[in-house]
Amino acid sequence: MTQSSVTQTLAYLEQLLETRLFERHARGVRPTSACEDLLPVAKQLLFGIEQGAEVVAARQHRGRGTVRVVASVGAMNGLLVDSLPRFGELHPKITIHLVEGEGDDQLLSISRGEVDLVVCRRPQVIPEGWRFEHLRDDRFAVLGWINHPLAARKALRWQALADETWLITPTGSAARARFDELTAEFPHSANIYPVVTRSPAMLWRVLRTEKVLTLLPINFARPLIEAREVCELDVRPLNLLEPLGVLRPLTESSEATELLRAYLGDASAVHEQAGSHSRKNSRRAP
Repeated sequence: MTQSSVTQTLAYLEQLLETRLFERHARGVRPTSACEDLLPVAKQLLFGIEQGAEVVAARQHRGRGTVRVVASVGAMNGLLVDSLPRFGELHPKITIHLVEGEGDDQLLSISRGEVDLVVCRRPQVIPEGWRFEHLRDDRFAVLGWINHPLAARKALRWQALADETWLITPTGSAARARFDELTAEFPHSANIYPVVTRSPAMLWRVLRTEKVLTLLPINFARPLIEAREVCELDVRPLNLLEPLGVLRPLTESSEATELLRAYLGDASAVHEQAGSHSRKNSRRAP
């Protein structure tokens, strides 16, 4: 836009809103407090326009539509990293727009109508007009490097971990709350690694390079356990967690959304059957 076009547009906006948006001065302009209040709204409008353009482009180029998905990190690792690539092979004309989000971000996306499916742990309160479908059980696990000195030990008691160094997640997470409860049983304060984070990249890096342990939901760490980059120590019991699953609207969804929801359900059922078979075989092994 030319400078004159910008000036005319701003003058029109100020006249329309009956509010001064910018203060003019010798070197240009500065935003007024009213302008600063409107800025987040303007950004949201632009974001909505961008999303709309992506949806239209996906429909034109892929043919069967788009599914907007918000997923927690645990659900991303425990459900989607394996399922979505396979779904893409089966349905190459469906585009998945995947965004990472926890708790409040998920609810905000639902309230704004910005999401078709939310893949997450079962929330304490289900949003009105939505339902939760259970897909996969979850529990806490003590994790460490595959060659950690305790990796080969069987039936470890929690007290046996009192002298280990722990990589912990921030206050407010379910894993941190359970860790604090369990370590209260230690004869002394737990040894804490100097980085406190829930960043998967940092957690995995430290676990693979340092002699530390961490307490996390098993599904959060599933990809690295299956890749044999970290291992679960044989420590019991550590408590079940709310299951992972899908929040879906009660109203009719698009064909693409229904295909993805059904596929996630089928993939989780196959996974649970395989896990049950594996556990039975391990109990039969001498």
